[in-house]
Amino acid sequence: MSLMGQCIAVVSGKGGTGKTSFTAGVGAALALSGLRVLCVDCDIGLRNLDLALGLTDRALMDFSDVALGRCPLARAAVSHPELKNLSLLTAPMSLPAGLTPDKVRALLDTARTLYDYILIDAPAGLGVGFRLAVCGADRALVVATNDASSLRDAQRVVAELDWLPQVHLVMNRIQ
Repeated sequence: MSLMGQCIAVVSGKGGTGKTSFTAGVGAALALSGLRVLCVDCDIGLRNLDLALGLTDRALMDFSDVALGRCPLARAAVSHPELKNLSLLTAPMSLPAGLTPDKVRALLDTARTLYDYILIDAPAGLGVGFRLAVCGADRALVVATNDASSLRDAQRVVAELDWLPQVHLVMNRIQ
């Protein structure tokens, strides 16, 4: 019997903290260590995880296509050409009607059976994209920098995630 994959949301209260770079780097490192990794870009409308992973314009389908039943996960996830254990599921360009947390959770439950780790790159802030990104997470990594606004926003994000069993803080760009 195989274990179910871990779903980790990478979040922050503000943009520019390094969530996307962190997600891409950790995803690549886990894949290089032999683990099966799916990186999911949940930054609807402002997706950049495909650029960070070197998979620009390779994704034809996005996570909403899978969540809404328009195609299976295996077809929508783009395999990295050099890192055989790394795949990407990108974000839609706009929020589609009918996309609910329950449908995203069902997508993540399917992904847990196929991957060891699912890393979700959440959009900055606490809006609908954030809610979709964290709804099915097993834990969260809050990425912050050491400036006052980033720390305050990180504190607010942690308070919103009080229902998760594990929330970790990653301090980025420390000099």
